[in-house]
Amino acid sequence: MQIHQPLHQTKGRVSETVWNEPSHQIVSSSIHEESIGNKPHPALIEAVDKNSIGEELGFEAGDKLVSINGVRPRDLIDYKYLIAEEELSLEVIDQQGKLHNISFEKESDDGLGLIFTEALFDGLKQCNNHCPFCFIDQQPPGRRKTLYLKDDDYRLSFLYGSYLTLTNLMKNDWIRIEKQRLSPLFVSVHSTDPKLRSKLLKNPNAGEIMNQIKWFSHRKLQLHAQIVVCPGINDGENLEKTLNDLFQYAQGELPTILSTAVVPVGLTRFRPEQDGLKPVDKGCSSKVIQLVEELQSRYEAAIGSRFAWLSDEWYLLANQPLPERIVYEDLPQEENGVGSIRSFLENIDKATSELPKRISKTKRCSWIVGKLVEEALRPISSRMNKVEGLTLKIFGLESPYWGTKQVVTGLLTGQDIIDGLRNKELGDELLLPSIMLKDGESIFLDDITIEEVKKNLKIPIKIIYGADDLVRQVLEVKNHVI
Repeated sequence: MQIHQPLHQTKGRVSETVWNEPSHQIVSSSIHEESIGNKPHPALIEAVDKNSIGEELGFEAGDKLVSINGVRPRDLIDYKYLIAEEELSLEVIDQQGKLHNISFEKESDDGLGLIFTEALFDGLKQCNNHCPFCFIDQQPPGRRKTLYLKDDDYRLSFLYGSYLTLTNLMKNDWIRIEKQRLSPLFVSVHSTDPKLRSKLLKNPNAGEIMNQIKWFSHRKLQLHAQIVVCPGINDGENLEKTLNDLFQYAQGELPTILSTAVVPVGLTRFRPEQDGLKPVDKGCSSKVIQLVEELQSRYEAAIGSRFAWLSDEWYLLANQPLPERIVYEDLPQEENGVGSIRSFLENIDKATSELPKRISKTKRCSWIVGKLVEEALRPISSRMNKVEGLTLKIFGLESPYWGTKQVVTGLLTGQDIIDGLRNKELGDELLLPSIMLKDGESIFLDDITIEEVKKNLKIPIKIIYGADDLVRQVLEVKNHVI
């Protein structure tokens, strides 16, 4: 690698200036400046990987990347495309506001090791629908602003698997999806009936869903689909038709739709009045399970895959056992709660395959989960409690905050935990799944912090990151295990 004018050498030697639009216009073969909607802001660097090209160049947290080979990246996708070139010319603003021009060569597959504060540099595409079941609209006012952002951005769908509706895409967005092969995307379908989908999303553009799926099919781009079932609206015959319509695009050597998740509508006590929605109950869950499992058998016989899967909540609400792990195949929708509990149990089996007979010092832990999943996870505490000297209590909590008894773990709030555990015997420490917290921060959905929970309950708290970490934290004692 040849590097010219590393950033750490140029600082202090260039003129002090704010950034101006580059006079030159270099257009990437994949990224065209004229297709940009909102003007991208310089990308703020949060951290720099050690021993990376970025560190060698002298990048620091707080610097801002303006352009790469004359093109201003709109987001992480552009950034990754642009840095794939072997010869790079970067424009960077340092923390003192000085502009630097850095040119160097590298291998095409070398990254720069830069971590940015945001994935999008030109702003978030927000949802233009008005779905009555939207979780964003079912929250109380006055919380942190990010809780009220209605993400409907195809770039976040590509990068992180978030769901979008395809209703707010402009011509340039469709062009970009095709040119940069942004696939697979994750799409909330809900219904393939044009009138019903338009009614559900309260958006006349929503009725174009089947034409849009056909567009992806013609370009050999792929999707994962989601159906949020609202009892009495898009269940029953409509659900069956929607799944069958989607299944037509799940066939062939390169299927357009790779999987479909069927999830129950979630309702809170803050939802708008007279929204026309009903909560999912045991009877509804049982009917949906029967319908989808019958279709799964047909789909598997036709293409060798079940194609459509039910999220874990359906089985828990119906008081039915979860399907075996093999049913979920390669877990294409695990992040959407489809097979996530079964996957967790499988990982626990591996992590507890060789438990010690006893630990050298008595230890008592309390593990917090949502009430809905408590019984499914209780066998884990029973298994851990066979270790002599160890006590693991599992507490399945309801959520007065959201106004529901049957809640999944990820929706528990700080106040739910404080109220649910007050005056309980919790032992030596409290174990909280990381899924309850804002990513990278110690704050719950109600803006209560870990420190506030710790102060109220007067107990040390440990955050748990998955099955392996749960077992490790529970067995961890000051002295060794035996």
